[in-house]
Amino acid sequence: MTNALSSRSPNPTRLEGKFMGVFVCWILGLGSLVSWNSLLSIGDYYYALFPDYHPSRVLTLVYQPFALGTMAILAYNEAKVDTRKRNLAGYILFTLSTVALIMLDLVTSGAGGIGNYIGICFIVGCFGVADAHVQGGMVGDIAFMCPEFMQSFFGGLAASGALTSGLRLITKAAFENSNNGLRKGVMLFLSISAFFEFLCILLYAFIFPKLPIVKHYRSKAAAEGSTTVAADLAAAGIGIQPMDKADNDTKQSERLSTKQLILQNIDYELDLYLIYVLTLSIFPGFLYENTGTHQLGSWYPLVLIAMYNVWDLIGRYVPLVKIIELKSRKGLMIATLSRFLLIPCFYFTAKYGDQGWMIFLVSFLGLTNGYLTVNVMTAAPKGYKGPEQNALGNLLVLFLLAGIFSGVTLDWLWIIGNGKF
Repeated sequence: MTNALSSRSPNPTRLEGKFMGVFVCWILGLGSLVSWNSLLSIGDYYYALFPDYHPSRVLTLVYQPFALGTMAILAYNEAKVDTRKRNLAGYILFTLSTVALIMLDLVTSGAGGIGNYIGICFIVGCFGVADAHVQGGMVGDIAFMCPEFMQSFFGGLAASGALTSGLRLITKAAFENSNNGLRKGVMLFLSISAFFEFLCILLYAFIFPKLPIVKHYRSKAAAEGSTTVAADLAAAGIGIQPMDKADNDTKQSERLSTKQLILQNIDYELDLYLIYVLTLSIFPGFLYENTGTHQLGSWYPLVLIAMYNVWDLIGRYVPLVKIIELKSRKGLMIATLSRFLLIPCFYFTAKYGDQGWMIFLVSFLGLTNGYLTVNVMTAAPKGYKGPEQNALGNLLVLFLLAGIFSGVTLDWLWIIGNGKF
C-alpha cells in the first residue's frame, strides 16, 4: 500500500472539506430523487391527460420493481461493483430520462392516449434502475464516512421532495390562467429537475472525490480490503498498489458475510421496511385519489404532497438535536410499529374529517418518516469496517426499497376498498 493508505492517516475531524462534503452530499441526495419527486409533483398534469389510468399509483408501481430488482442484483454483487462507475451511471441515466420525459411530451404535443402512457411508464422504469444505482451506491459509499454525510444525504433526499413541491405550486400559480398553462408549468419544472441531475454528475465526478476528508475515508476503506473505491481514489490522484493474493484473501475472510450482516442488523432492516410500507401505502396514491373534494379544489392534493415533503425534510434534521435523537434499537422498533396506528386515522379522516385534519395527519406522516429514517441509517453502520459498512449500506437501501414496493402494492387496497375498478 502507499502512504495514503497508512493507518497513521490524520484525524478526519481535522481534515479540510467536511463542510463542503456535507453540502455536496446534500446536493447528491437531492439529485437522487428529484426526478422521481418531479413525477409525483406533476401528478395533476398526468391525471388531466390520463384520468382513467390511475397515473400516480401505476407509475409508482412501475417504478418500484425496476428499483428493487436492480438493487437486489447490485447488493448481491456490491463488493465487485466499481462505486464511481455505478453512481455516475445512475446520475447520467436520471438526467437522460428526465430529458426524455420532456422530449416525449414535446413530440406528442401533450396528448393523452395509451401509447404516450406506455412511453412514460418506460421512462419511469429507467428512473427505477437509476435510483438503485445511485441510492444504494451513495449510501454504501458514505456509510464508512462520518455520520454527518449520511444525515446530509438523506436530508437532500427529503429536500428534493420539498423543492419539487414548492416549484410545482409556483409554476401552477404562474401558469394557471394562461393558455395551456398546466403543460407549460410542467415543462419548466422538468427542465429545472434535469439541471439538478446534471449538476450531480459534475459534483460527484470532479468535486466530491477530491475533498481531503473523502480521500481519507476512502483510503482507510481500501486499507481494510475494499476494492470498490479504487476508481474514486484514482480520480483524486491517489494510486493504490494491488494487494498480493494472500493478503487479499486474509482481509476478505475477516469481513463479515452478507448473511451475517443481515442477521446482526435485522431489526434495523425491518425498521426501514416497515417505515416505508406504511408511508407508501398512503403517499402519494391515497392523497391524490381518496381524500375527497375540499375548498382547496385542484390545489388540495398538491398542498398535501407539499406538506408531507416539507415535514419529511424537517424530520430528517430533528436528530441533530441530540437530546431527542433516538438511538435505542428497541425504541426505534416501538416507534416504527406505532406508526401503523395512522392507518385507521387516515381512513376515518378521509371519510368524515375536513381538510385541516388531513393536512395535520400528512404532516405527521412526513415528520415521523424522516425522523426514523435518519436515526436508523446513521446508527446501523457504526462499529463495522469499511467494506462491511459499504455492504450494509446497500442492504439497508434494499430493505427500504422492498418496503416501498410493498407499500405501493398495498396502496391499491384503497382502490379495491372504494370499488374504483
